[in-house]
Amino acid sequence: MTAPLLHHADWSRQASIYEVNVRQFTPEGTLAAFEAHLPRLQALGVGILWFMPIQPIGVKNRKGTLGSYYSIRDYTAVNPEFGTAADFRRVVDKAHALGLKVIIDWVANHTAWDHAWVHQHPEWYQRNAQGEIHPYTYRPSPEAEPEYWWDVIGLDYGRPTLWPAMMDAMAHWVREADIDGFRCDVASLVPTPFWEQARTALDRIKPMFMLAESDAPELHRRAFDMSYDWTLFDVLKKIARGQGRASDLHAWWERRQALYPADAYRMTFTANHDSNSWQGSDASLFGPAWQGMAVLAATLPGMPLLYGGQEAGLNRQLAFFDKDAIDWSTRAEQELCTRLMHLKRSHPALANGLAGGSLAWLATGDEAAVAFQRQAQGRGLQVAVNLGPEPRSVAGQALPGWGWHVEAA
Repeated sequence: MTAPLLHHADWSRQASIYEVNVRQFTPEGTLAAFEAHLPRLQALGVGILWFMPIQPIGVKNRKGTLGSYYSIRDYTAVNPEFGTAADFRRVVDKAHALGLKVIIDWVANHTAWDHAWVHQHPEWYQRNAQGEIHPYTYRPSPEAEPEYWWDVIGLDYGRPTLWPAMMDAMAHWVREADIDGFRCDVASLVPTPFWEQARTALDRIKPMFMLAESDAPELHRRAFDMSYDWTLFDVLKKIARGQGRASDLHAWWERRQALYPADAYRMTFTANHDSNSWQGSDASLFGPAWQGMAVLAATLPGMPLLYGGQEAGLNRQLAFFDKDAIDWSTRAEQELCTRLMHLKRSHPALANGLAGGSLAWLATGDEAAVAFQRQAQGRGLQVAVNLGPEPRSVAGQALPGWGWHVEAA
């Protein structure tokens, strides 16, 4: 693949990312209540805060009592459930003062039924054979059963006048709230040239950081810094179920090297809002293997994501359309998360993209064990993980079932 033509911001090279679900983050579910967590998140060692959509949610055909964050009624306002535009700007300003960057979720593919554009620009919406605006229909592959997203309607990017309007809405948040970028929902469902034009326009205001909810390699060329590494996530789940082996990790790395530019960032994770709400919690997906899989996600090449609540040992699925606050009464995994995020921030071998160290697998002679080294700027890192429930020796380390060892030099 041709090398990317965009430049990653220097501050992103050692960054990790943390996803904020404002509704569920505190009992109040507000930006003002979330603000009190900022010093803790800085101490945790994360670099980028990704806010799930903060805009008003559609009322027509709403799902649940509070609706989906991804059913946007107004692109340039703040959901009153969360607070005000001033509340959000205060959070961004305080985050910046603490050295944190802020990106917001952007839903460019569809809107709520009661978005103002439905009446102002009905020509911007997709229509069925009868010429009617209809619930968005998503088919992940030609052979898959369609999904009907009945609370939202699809935008038609065949309409050229839509493009500058969407870019202007994105630019509003950069100018008015001083955000640092966007996480773009279902990015592959929107034409790549739109994203490339948007990135160019937004970078003229300030350098952006762009995350695509996609694994399409072409999005890295001119539009996005980072995409989702769903393949690694699937391998880690497979290993935790006792169905995966070290060779699956080796195959993942070979495929990634073949498909993606060397300087492309890939987001690595054991949870995000979709996996938690629709697939299962860390406890149900990984069980006792979670710590070892989290270590791999944080030390293999990529930018690790923490979903808000994981450091508290989030052991259940959060409701998506209703209030369901995270329980912060314990910090079961905070020590591990802090260690991994600080290691990511400080060790040159764990830098993102080409700035990071190369990956060298170490021979273990055991498919239920994996070990590797990474080196950069004269410093090295060695990681060993037991991929099974029985104790075993991995790269000279005696490890309990699902145990791990990280040695940094």
